[in-house]
This record gives sequence, C-alpha cells and structure tokens, in this order.
Amino acid sequence: MDITLSNKKQAWLHAIRLRTLPLALASILMASFIAWSHGLFKWEVFTLAALTTTLLQILSNLANDYGDSVHGADSDDREGPIRAVQSGIIQPHEMKNAMILFGVLSFISGIGLLYVSLDSWIVFFTFIGIGLLSIFAAVNYTSGSNPYGYMGFGDISVFMFFGLVGVLGTYFLHTLSFSTSLLLPAVSLGFFSASVLNINNIRDIESDKKAGKKSIPVRIGRKAAVGYNWVLVILGNISVALFAWIENAPGGLLALLISPLMFNIAVQLGKKTSSRELDPYLKKMAISTLFWVLAFGLGVVIFS
Repeated sequence: MDITLSNKKQAWLHAIRLRTLPLALASILMASFIAWSHGLFKWEVFTLAALTTTLLQILSNLANDYGDSVHGADSDDREGPIRAVQSGIIQPHEMKNAMILFGVLSFISGIGLLYVSLDSWIVFFTFIGIGLLSIFAAVNYTSGSNPYGYMGFGDISVFMFFGLVGVLGTYFLHTLSFSTSLLLPAVSLGFFSASVLNINNIRDIESDKKAGKKSIPVRIGRKAAVGYNWVLVILGNISVALFAWIENAPGGLLALLISPLMFNIAVQLGKKTSSRELDPYLKKMAISTLFWVLAFGLGVVIFS
C-alpha cells in the first residue's frame, strides 16, 4: 500500500479525496466562463453551483470507498492507495452516515442554487429531478445491490455528469437559456473526465478482475484501454478546436496549450505498468483538465 492511515482524521481526509475536487469544479468553471463572455454571469449561481458540485463529488468519493470495500474491490490484494473503510479505521456504518449527511447537504445546496436561479416551477422541478439523479449516480457507482460501475457504465456516467449536465446545466442557471455552442466544450470536458476514470481503472485492473468489477479496462484489456485513453484525449482537444472554428471564438484555442501535458500523460500511461507508478497520473490528468478549462476560460473571456 502507498499510504498507511493512522487516525480517523487522516482516514476521513483520505476518503474525501481532495485531489478529485478540481475535476468536479471544472464543468462549473467552464460554463461560468462562457456565461461571463456572454455578459450573463451571476456570482450567486457560480458559488452555489460550485458548492453543490463539491458536495456531490465528496458524496461520490465516500460511496466509492464504502462500495468497493463492501464488494471486495478494496481487498488486501489491491495495490493502489488504501481506503478508509478497508483500513478498519472507519466502520461501514460510519461511512454510510457520512454518505447520508453529504447527500442531504448536496440536496439543500442544490435547492438553494435553484431558488436563486429559476423563476419557473416547471424548470425548477425538472432540475430537482436532475439533482436527485445526480445524487443517485454518485451513490450507486460502486454502492448498492447493483452498482453500475461494476458493469462498466462508469465512463458513460462521468461523461454525462462531468461534461454535458455540468456544463449545460450551469450555463442555463446563469442565463436561463440554452446554446448549442456549449455542446462541443461540454463534450471535451466529458472526454477528459472519462480519461481520469479510465486511468483509475487501468491502475486497479487486477484487483477489479478479482472483485468482478467489469470496468472498461477489465473488459477490453490494458493495451486497448491505453489506446482508448488516447482516443478520449485527442477527441477532447479536437472538440474544442471545432468549437473555436464554428463559433468564431479563437480564444478557446488557448486551451490547446495544455494538450501537451495530456499527451505526455497518455504516453506515460502506456509505459508504466504497476499501480504505484500509475497512481500519480490520476492527479496529473485531473489537474491538467482544470488548467485546460482555465486556459479555455481565459481565452474566451479576453477575446469575447
């Protein structure tokens, strides 16, 4: 194991997985940058959207820790970072209580976000439904009787919620309008988010096989999963280039300055074989995605 947990404070901080939070905020930032460039940015929407997304990501991380430990993916054979429930420092019932707490906090924060954003009851309840679906997706990735992450559907969920739902939904809350121009940058972010999950699943491929977790790398093999990661990174950058061309928004091309970092990660993913060697690249891809969004946002704001 890479990390030994010695007390509950350390275990809880580890379970929250702070390194995943920048990726969770990326969709909020992207939509908010575009809203700013259109002159429709609202600080209250940005603040509450960022809070809600952060709470949902923490909920997802706690549920993942709990679910993988219960279903056996976090066994003693696992080579990645140790998990809080797996370590025995946090008991399963304590983790379930924390999941309930963050689920409630996410819902309350989401209600506040919708309250300050919407003036239509139909749209309000539509977003309530999306919010409840987000909570369901966060909890049931590896928890519950039929976790969809164990069936290989995690990539689709990440693409939808970290890409399309996060970007399009946040932009709508800023502007009360929808623009097809957002689809391409939202798709880009969805691809990069799926890449982060794919790196995670390549790292855990052996332990996932033993636990019956049929992630995409388990289904197609390590070599094909590395190729799949290349596809995600390349398509993500092509999508933003198409956005800049179609929407006559050259500032969006500033994001491509970050692409060499992503390509280097993809190269290293093909060279590194042990879980210990692969683990740092999750953080690197998540941070690269955040930098990509910041570069994109700087470009569209400056050249708007």
